[in-house]
Amino acid sequence: MSGHNRWSSIKHKKGAADAKRGKIFTKIIKEITVSARLGGGDPGGNPRLRHALDEAKAANMPSDNVARAIKKGTGELEGVSYEEITYEGVGPSGVLLLIEALTDNRNRTNPELRKVFEKHNGQLGTPGSAAWAFEEKGLVFLPKEAASEEQLFEVAVGAGAENVEDTGDRWMISTDRATLEPVRQAVSAAGIEVSAQLARVPKIKKLVEGRDAEVLINLVEALEDHDDVQKVYSDFELSEAELQRLSQ
Repeated sequence: MSGHNRWSSIKHKKGAADAKRGKIFTKIIKEITVSARLGGGDPGGNPRLRHALDEAKAANMPSDNVARAIKKGTGELEGVSYEEITYEGVGPSGVLLLIEALTDNRNRTNPELRKVFEKHNGQLGTPGSAAWAFEEKGLVFLPKEAASEEQLFEVAVGAGAENVEDTGDRWMISTDRATLEPVRQAVSAAGIEVSAQLARVPKIKKLVEGRDAEVLINLVEALEDHDDVQKVYSDFELSEAELQRLSQ
């Protein structure tokens, strides 16, 4: 079981408990707007928009917010134009990070993210300095109580999934990029409510412990807390002992 995925699961529960809804909604609205601008407002023909709507539903976002975001993306309502930028960097223990951002002012975002890295013993890198360590995968999430591991393997792997993993309170199904939608549809057809997304998954994970683990967690959380950052990916994982210590 991946320690990093377990930490992500802990954060998932912690984030819901902390109810940082304003910031969460803002990030999802940005993604919905950009998705609709690039691929149209019909989720049936726009997988990226459909995945953003999954996130909106999981966050209990009001339907009016979703509708306005789509209309801003399609041009029916006036809205801000966002630029997609991928940042790359390195943290303690040589851990590599990829940051996906949506910004209306890269001249503001660039130095702010550089400062976040420097504050947490990291360094913002050049294009290509970290991307080589990751590959794009499809991820499908669903509550643990929704199905047994055996049921999921039968449905998901039969539809082309690569693996089913226990991340604590959720199942995570990993797929190739091309098979994300078939797997999502197969699990949904079995009457299970899911959320799906494309993600950057590390090819090899680094086990990090002690002080470096604490600094890395703080770095990732500081990056995720930035208004322009949508997703943060890294190639480290935590041992069971570190998970127990850091989650207390």
